[in-house]
Amino acid sequence: MCSPNRSAILFFPDAVCRTQLSQTDAATLLRLLLLAPVLEEWVIRAGLQAGLLRKGLAAHWTVALAALAFSLLHVASGWFAMAAVFLPGIALGLLYQRRPDWRICAAAHSAMNAFGMTFCSFYMH
Repeated sequence: MCSPNRSAILFFPDAVCRTQLSQTDAATLLRLLLLAPVLEEWVIRAGLQAGLLRKGLAAHWTVALAALAFSLLHVASGWFAMAAVFLPGIALGLLYQRRPDWRICAAAHSAMNAFGMTFCSFYMH
């Protein structure tokens, strides 16, 4: 019987927690819990996703393209960060489809970042 490779399982937290999520200084908290969620959701949901919907693109394509654009916003953090934020980008896009208010998405985005920071804080210590 095959058992999962423990090093592969542990790779995900190691890769994610090496990013800004493990920092707890005031500037990082402000950036990850307020600035990034507000700016990214305003650009991606209120701008891109809403614009694609207005142009008549099918809802599933708007969610996918918005998630891809959301991932590309994280290119500076590396390919792993880009991949790691794709599914949360899908979730935020679906939330926007259900409740088309980018501020709700920004609050959810902030909560996701807070969860990630809390996880990394416990994982790194």
